[in-house]
Amino acid sequence: MNAVTFPGLGLSFELNPIAVTVFGWSIHWYGIIIAFGFTLAFLYCAKHAKEYGFTGDELLDMLIFAAPGAIIGARLYYVIFYLDQFRHADGSLDIAKMFRIHDGGIAVYGSIIAAVLVAWLVMRHKKKPFLAMADLCAFGLLIGQMVGRWGNFVNVEAFGGETTLPWRMGIHQWVGGQIQYLEVHPTFLYESLWNLFGLIFLIVLTKKGLRKFDGMVFFTYIAWYGFGRGLIEGLRTDSLYFFETGLRVSQLVGFLSALAAIVYLIFRLRQRPDPGDMFVNKRKES
Repeated sequence: MNAVTFPGLGLSFELNPIAVTVFGWSIHWYGIIIAFGFTLAFLYCAKHAKEYGFTGDELLDMLIFAAPGAIIGARLYYVIFYLDQFRHADGSLDIAKMFRIHDGGIAVYGSIIAAVLVAWLVMRHKKKPFLAMADLCAFGLLIGQMVGRWGNFVNVEAFGGETTLPWRMGIHQWVGGQIQYLEVHPTFLYESLWNLFGLIFLIVLTKKGLRKFDGMVFFTYIAWYGFGRGLIEGLRTDSLYFFETGLRVSQLVGFLSALAAIVYLIFRLRQRPDPGDMFVNKRKES
């Protein structure tokens, strides 16, 4: 059990990361929460698929490949930047440990990058516009990340440095070889809320009819998430680092991807794109 408090808010929790054990196999809340987030994301995207020119079946066909790709990417990203954790005492690589994903160790950016790459390949194969599908799935990414961060809460991870802010989170962690009580930034909560605000922003953007071209929602998502992740990552104490450089990988990726997305959006909007060229409108005409 993990004791977590929010002393400034008068809240306290006793958290067990294991939901249930079946035949000696532990099912963790983290996995259940991730699955719940994925389900909500799919249901939302399936409901709104027609607004982007797709059917629910076409969305499902893409996700059948993108979802496993996201899991592989999340693990691969983590292994690459934490490679020393996967070595034997003699320095050789422990390949078996790399595959034991149930022991923990995944990275959100790895899942996003892999899912986007696989989705691009699937849409290319089906001769359908990737950016139109990416616009639709941007909502699902925000929903999945918003919900999934609560798995970090149950595991008491993805938190920041010490703080005295009213919403600080009290935890017990190993420090210098002994258990110490710390009051830290609940960065899992910061990112969950940032994704919620991003989701609301994208919904308002599309409801107001401000989507002008395929890819606009997707690149807005990249800009929003990347900027927020870059800021929040700077508060965390468990960041992946770019090998021996001292640079936080997710912070670097976040800020660079946000900058690239903003430049692209400005470039496309200055071209005054015709909304009639969007896939959903062309499909209505055909």
